[in-house]
Amino acid sequence: MRNSEEVWQIVESKRDAFFELSDRVWEMPETNYEEYRSSDAHAHLLVKEGFRITRAIANLPTAVVGEAGEGGPIIAILGEFDALPGLSQVAGLAEERPIVEGGNGHGCGHNLLGSGSMLAATAVKDYLAKNGLKGRVRYYGCPAEEGGSSKGFMVRAGLFDDVDIAISWHPAAFAGVNNPISLACNEINFHFSGRASHASATPHLGRSALDAVELMNVGVNYMREHMPSSARIHYAVTDTGGSAPNVVQARATVRYLVRARDLPELNSLVARVKKVADGAALMTETTVRSRIISGDANLVGNTPLETLMHAQLERLGPPNFDEADHETARKFQETFSQEDILSSYKRFNVTPKKGQALCGSIFPPQSGDGSIVGSTDVGTVSWVVPTVQMRGATYAIGTPGHSWQLVAQGKLPAAHKGMEHAAKVMAATAIDLFANPDLVEAAKADHRQRLDGKPFINPIPDDVEPPLPENTDV
Repeated sequence: MRNSEEVWQIVESKRDAFFELSDRVWEMPETNYEEYRSSDAHAHLLVKEGFRITRAIANLPTAVVGEAGEGGPIIAILGEFDALPGLSQVAGLAEERPIVEGGNGHGCGHNLLGSGSMLAATAVKDYLAKNGLKGRVRYYGCPAEEGGSSKGFMVRAGLFDDVDIAISWHPAAFAGVNNPISLACNEINFHFSGRASHASATPHLGRSALDAVELMNVGVNYMREHMPSSARIHYAVTDTGGSAPNVVQARATVRYLVRARDLPELNSLVARVKKVADGAALMTETTVRSRIISGDANLVGNTPLETLMHAQLERLGPPNFDEADHETARKFQETFSQEDILSSYKRFNVTPKKGQALCGSIFPPQSGDGSIVGSTDVGTVSWVVPTVQMRGATYAIGTPGHSWQLVAQGKLPAAHKGMEHAAKVMAATAIDLFANPDLVEAAKADHRQRLDGKPFINPIPDDVEPPLPENTDV
């Protein structure tokens, strides 16, 4: 298709600046709502490329939006740039070696995600201007996907109310249209308060908040047998009440992450977890209060958009990895278990091929059984805007998510090639939508049909503030 080829050429002409942006963000990994340098780097390039930008949207200081074009439909291309704690790693080295012990690292590839999405948006902007097409492309630089749910706060603030279509991608081992299955989730702090006392002389006067945390964890463990098999519950004790064992702990906090297949199931499960917390407080004669930190809705699919994006993938073919890329990937595969590698194939419904180190094909739509799935705040956007998302092949098959191996591969030539590949697919998908209003209307009709009778309730309540460092309790 001529349109696709033209926009692909624009991507190729622009790529070097965005490879540099991705590498720069990799080198300064910042976590939830602390991505000030990464946000600045994105904003600077947006201005240089001629976008109209808005910063600190939805009261999120590290969020940035760039818009270009006039009139017509609005297509959003979503990017991210947050890192993960504790995953510092030397680039390109197939051996665990932190740059900074305990430091941050891009263990989910968001340095590539944001840069690739902005590359796609820039190519679309230039294509619209060159061909005199009406329409606006909008790049959303979204912070804090890893537990901060920034897109949910943006949805709540109405920042997607005028958007017609949303497009995104995520780094992966294989390339294809993302199967629109994810888990709705809430992250919740449970604060227990008791009474301090001397643990030896007057233990009978104390009421241990830490005991309440332990009893809550036991209660939730027993609950796991009696919840849907697709649901997940995780926890971390964030405040043990102190380090002195001879003091009965008067306070303690446990943070729970509750996941379920959809929003109704999530709300039911959260209510049950809260009852367990109340029971733990009752047994220990303590008190408990809960506070939602963040939340994501489950993904809503869109058949017309997925069909369109898959056609672009088939036309483009898989990334052009060379033998040097494969050789480097094989070195990383030596650090994986066989289970890691087979799990990658299973997730994307790809037939295992002996000796394969990098993606060599496009996986089919609706791939995988949804058993290997997490949560994403893209899900919340998909409830209010027809949304499509692809997986872009950027690392060795079998690379565990949120691992030092993924961090180490974030600046390799293969990562850049996969990012460019994703940018071409997203840009071509957007151009076809701008050129064909009927495709936009078909996507909207599909969206309405899927949500018929399913009212959207944002998993982030109206009274919850974004979990910025100054707002987050421990």
